[in-house]
Amino acid sequence: MIDIEAIPLANLRLSVDSEGIATVSLARAAKRNALDAATIEELVTLFSAFPRSGVRAVLLRADGDHFCAGLDLVEHFNEDRSAADFMHVCLRWHEAFNKMEYSGVPIIAALKGAVVGGGLELASAAHIRVADPSTYFALPEGQRGLFTGGGATIRVADLVGKARMIDMMLTGRIYKGQEAVDIGLCQYLVDGSSEDRALELARLAAQNPPLSNFAICSAISHMQNMSSLDAAYAEAVVAGVVNTQAASRGRLEAFANKTAAKVKPT
Repeated sequence: MIDIEAIPLANLRLSVDSEGIATVSLARAAKRNALDAATIEELVTLFSAFPRSGVRAVLLRADGDHFCAGLDLVEHFNEDRSAADFMHVCLRWHEAFNKMEYSGVPIIAALKGAVVGGGLELASAAHIRVADPSTYFALPEGQRGLFTGGGATIRVADLVGKARMIDMMLTGRIYKGQEAVDIGLCQYLVDGSSEDRALELARLAAQNPPLSNFAICSAISHMQNMSSLDAAYAEAVVAGVVNTQAASRGRLEAFANKTAAKVKPT
């Protein structure tokens, strides 16, 4: 096991509660939590360690009024990077967000304020996204003379579709509220605190057997990258392993004995 609370962090904060739920906070509120190169490296380190740490779920939140305003454009301007340099920056973003999506540990993002550009790429790497009334989503790269480099063409396009993503980038279109839920940018919209709801969802996910969560939060993404024939085979193999795990026996027994909670609307 890795002691994740011993990992040195400057732009992120980490705490782990008694239920094994890790809270990761973006801690650059003065910059609207814009992602500089150092923050990306901390995301790579932290999310690489979670699968071997015993953490059962992650709440991803942010200090201040905004979740994340995207790439730190001031750093990008001051660095005056070459094409090759920025390519390697983008590859580190991909490394961080792949570690999140494929980690096998459920990540619940509590959104507020700006979820813009690279901030939307970060949010889309989480498994569940909860928004509040202040949350708005945008990809303003076109207006800034930029192009997405952190996986939006993969994850955001998968959430909303190619045509909507192109519209967002060409015109600066902003989504918020129920419309953002309806097109798939988030799964939940709450009147109160997105963090409170996200923590509730993290606690629910943490009650599942870790192997089941690993399959849900890793195998599905891998299978989406396969041909239908290969995905069917992989699904059968994963189901064979997960559905026969020791942790399932008591739950199956409760179902057989009619003592398990019924699946029904509340």
